[in-house]
Amino acid sequence: MLNNPTLFCTSEISEDNIKFLNNKYKPLSATNRIKELYNDFSVQDIMLTSSFAATSAFLLKLFSDINKEQEVFFIDTGYHFDDTIKYKEKLQQLYGLNVTSISATKEEHEFTTKDETWKKNPDFCCSINKVSPLETLKKQYKVWVSGLMEWQSDHRATLDIFEMRGDILKFYPLLDITKEQRDAYIETHQLPFHPLVAKGYHSIGCSHCTVPGEDRNGRWNNNPKTECGLHL
Repeated sequence: MLNNPTLFCTSEISEDNIKFLNNKYKPLSATNRIKELYNDFSVQDIMLTSSFAATSAFLLKLFSDINKEQEVFFIDTGYHFDDTIKYKEKLQQLYGLNVTSISATKEEHEFTTKDETWKKNPDFCCSINKVSPLETLKKQYKVWVSGLMEWQSDHRATLDIFEMRGDILKFYPLLDITKEQRDAYIETHQLPFHPLVAKGYHSIGCSHCTVPGEDRNGRWNNNPKTECGLHL
């Protein structure tokens, strides 16, 4: 069990530990799951990422209410909509978020720009501009928090609240939140949507690969790809 969370090392976690965590957190609300996370782990052990996309304010509001020390990592692919950058800045000011941007090396990013890699091999483009920048960072943390929800895709419907992914423990506090529950929370707390939601975009990634569409149907248009690779 996690008797001394500040000394907890992911290399020591067993399937029984993960089962214990899932059983412990499953009955809790999303808010209480996040509160409990800080009882089981140190803030220095927790990596929180946000795409500052359609409804990112939901998870970020929950975290800002509970622990404003929490650093939020934004993967700047260099291909975001201008509206995404503005939305990030708005939420950062509104909730007092501690945001750090990370990105691919200048040389790697410039290669994808000149090559227009997103047209011929979107998986490779995502690998360079989204997945790789996190690889080194992940080694510094024990828990990676993400706002994935089951209803968003078939892959996400197979996840548990806690899962080992390589050498890091993934935590999805919103996993079983329904679309209706999310929307009700957003309405009750008057959370701001990403500006492109009003234009029919419901899942927002890079400008080259995102078109209007319901749920994640507008991502990687005309391509069977449904995930950038971060959460696979």
